[in-house]
Amino acid sequence: MFKNVKYVIPAYDIDMGGVIVKQALPTQQVDQVDPFLLLHHGRFKAREDAPALHQGLGPHPHRGFTPVTFVIDGEVHHRDSRENNQIACQGEVQWMHAGAGIIHSERPSEALAERNGTQEVVQLWINSPANKKMVPPDYQYIPDEEIPVFLSTDCKFKNKVIAGQYNQHQGKIKTQSDLLILWSYAEANASQVLTIPEKFNSMLYVLRGELRVTGFGKVLAESLVIFDELSTEIEISTDSSTQYLLLAGSPIDESIVHQGPFVMNTTSEILEAMRDYQMGKMGVLIEEK
Repeated sequence: MFKNVKYVIPAYDIDMGGVIVKQALPTQQVDQVDPFLLLHHGRFKAREDAPALHQGLGPHPHRGFTPVTFVIDGEVHHRDSRENNQIACQGEVQWMHAGAGIIHSERPSEALAERNGTQEVVQLWINSPANKKMVPPDYQYIPDEEIPVFLSTDCKFKNKVIAGQYNQHQGKIKTQSDLLILWSYAEANASQVLTIPEKFNSMLYVLRGELRVTGFGKVLAESLVIFDELSTEIEISTDSSTQYLLLAGSPIDESIVHQGPFVMNTTSEILEAMRDYQMGKMGVLIEEK
């Protein structure tokens, strides 16, 4: 017996200060899928008529959770107040546990700007347990060629293990809670069954193409599928080339208070985060090439 589909949520446009992105989570229907808080999917055109340092998202703070950026196309230049300075390319992931507080920026690379390239990303926010919210921040990056990969039985699905463990394949990212995150690419007429750990919440976001979920039917691109907690297996098939993220995790099951870029457990902790940011306790980011 396969997992049932609880919701299929088409990502919808939202305006973030003049920048339009697609949001699949949260919605009025589903606030969160513990431990996952937010999923944004954006496409941005870099411009050669302005420096890359003047494009993208400028310095901004975070505390109490992990923002993860999947680079679907183009390049993302990450800089932060812990002196990390790194460019992630197509197919790569930038994983930053904000912990007690960090300031970072996400811009196109200079090379992408010079060629008027397109930057396509998914940003996922993953909550941190209360006992991990105030640990030192940590930034992780794994080059594409070092990400563990396994194939489906028919060899038509390529599954990259971003975080967690699938059979004998162990992701290299250190996480703050138990997760399984796969980034999968499929050819036409492909099929595979995936096994989700017991008691994990699970969802799937279709990046490109479309797929079929056994027991439900067709799911179009830019849609988020949320599964029930019953059973542990999901069967996926394709008629055309497809790309998707499988996102599963053990629920943290703690109270959440969030305000802008801060996700904590109480209102007083949010006020403390705002005060600490204003006092410079999250560091300073001076962007350089």
